[in-house]
Amino acid sequence: MKLQNLPKRKNRVMPKKRVGRGYGSTKGGHTVGRGVKGQKSRSGHKSMVMFEGGNTPFFRRMPKYRGFNKPYRIENQVINVHTIEEYFSDGDTVSLDTLREKGLIKKSKENVKVLGLGSIKKKVVVEGLLVSESAKKKILDAKGQVK
Repeated sequence: MKLQNLPKRKNRVMPKKRVGRGYGSTKGGHTVGRGVKGQKSRSGHKSMVMFEGGNTPFFRRMPKYRGFNKPYRIENQVINVHTIEEYFSDGDTVSLDTLREKGLIKKSKENVKVLGLGSIKKKVVVEGLLVSESAKKKILDAKGQVK
């Protein structure tokens, strides 16, 4: 039998430590586990959880910094169907590379989404891009393809 092999007991409740009951106890006499001097060592000490020792509290400092930005947020660059209609001809393939070549998206962007604003009548093949439902419907109605 080893300590790491002992089964864990469920609903285990440890007895409370009785402080200030003489030097023989665990947290015995003198400072009774409160350290030496200071506001927190005195009886009747009740400070707010948010109290920072006189500094401007966190919740008063926060209004300077409005909102919150996720560091891992994925931001799609948007391109609409009418833009594809304008810059591409029949049978062309719309992909990240072709969009970069024509200067329609930033070179650094990896995520591009095609949205359904406008109309399209040209047969184009959309490859490797995110496509909204309305854009997909318009491209397929124009006899195009979405891969």
